[in-house]
Amino acid sequence: MTTSTPTTPTTPRRPALDRGVAMRLAATEYDRFLGQLNRLAEPDWERPTACPEWDVRSLATHVLGMADMAASVPGGMRQALRARRRGGVFIDALTGLQVEDRAGLGPDQIVSRFATVGPRAARGRARTPGFVRARTMPGGQPVGDGTEEAWTIGYLLDVILTRDTWMHRMDLAAATRQTPELTPEHDGTLVDDVAREWAARHAQPCTLVLTGPAGGTWTFGAGTSPLELDAIEFCRQLSGRGKRTGLLQTAVPF
Repeated sequence: MTTSTPTTPTTPRRPALDRGVAMRLAATEYDRFLGQLNRLAEPDWERPTACPEWDVRSLATHVLGMADMAASVPGGMRQALRARRRGGVFIDALTGLQVEDRAGLGPDQIVSRFATVGPRAARGRARTPGFVRARTMPGGQPVGDGTEEAWTIGYLLDVILTRDTWMHRMDLAAATRQTPELTPEHDGTLVDDVAREWAARHAQPCTLVLTGPAGGTWTFGAGTSPLELDAIEFCRQLSGRGKRTGLLQTAVPF
């Protein structure tokens, strides 16, 4: 069995995606997440998800809260300050507050608010100037089990916020047994970025074959016997969902 030795970047991680492509992905993903919310039936909102502490409604309020954070600089700063005051692991404190603050929202309110906030979040991220995006985020950012690394604000805005929304859209689809909207142009581009980052992180020669509309084939280094699985399942495993073996033990942040 091939095992991985993840590489640790010596400088804060930056986005590999072209800025224009990243912002197109962001706007489209907010739109598709809204579409996923609109397809939920009333019983779906209480179904459990792959995130152990969240049902569908809680997961949706987290994504709404994260979009709120991206839509407004003052609002984002207030969320971050409150999370730091709460203490503990920052991302856990932040997401916990996002869910708690929106606990009183009903399904129709969540959908309505996301319809307004999603486009604002996309615009807010697109307007962030380069000198801000180049700054390093305070503290280490969690990647995998107990590992931390430095990120630029640009990596958060251009990459992570879109991956987070996308993965939770896949979570909603799985929890409600729906087929998510997937296209090579959008989801395939996002998965391609994940695959390339994963390969750079484990730094091992490999051939990767991902099936489905978001899939593709990659050969890194000299290549090996193909590692083949569904594109969504590939991302699920790299994000820490499900049992991982071999090179799939190399985490990629979502």
